[in-house]
Amino acid sequence: MFTGIIVETGRVSSLAEKGGDLELGVDAAALDLHRIAIGDSVSVQGACLTVTRKEGACFYADVSRETMAKTTLGALSSGSRVNLEPSLRAGDPLGGHWVSGHIDAVGKLRALVQDARSWRLEFELPASLMRFVAPKGSICVDGVSLTVNKVDGRRFDVNVIPHTLKVTTLGGLKIDDGVNIEIDVIARYLERLMTKTGEQG
Repeated sequence: MFTGIIVETGRVSSLAEKGGDLELGVDAAALDLHRIAIGDSVSVQGACLTVTRKEGACFYADVSRETMAKTTLGALSSGSRVNLEPSLRAGDPLGGHWVSGHIDAVGKLRALVQDARSWRLEFELPASLMRFVAPKGSICVDGVSLTVNKVDGRRFDVNVIPHTLKVTTLGGLKIDDGVNIEIDVIARYLERLMTKTGEQG
């Protein structure tokens, strides 16, 4: 589990095809790699990956074809900046919301408007996911925990403060860029429970 509070950003150091899958190398010099062991989980752009090896300031993880197809990781290139968050440990502060690292869909940035010192970002999602998105609810965009401002059809918007724009990859987004979206896991479970209740009735 993660919180959606980005600890540091890193850079893609290598991309190597291996048997149809991809080995992703990330230069995480700003991250404390001593706390991360082989087999640990790290959120990379919001996607939960397992560390398979470490070399110097870099860690490596395998990215399956399914993950490449369902996230933006397959579109990364050498030097791409990525958001990083190690998995949550007992006693760590929960500053964002519960995040699993399992991406639900790739959304698209459709509008980018300055709002005082912040920026309002509007994203478009598949229609099937919009029932899980609620005003003032939580959502994870490229691994960043954000609060939904408004929902309109297949779109929702969030306000991003200058600090978040600076310390995450969100400040580099352009119109029509794809982003990894994870809906609030609590909303997902509530919907499932309500469906089951309705079936039993």
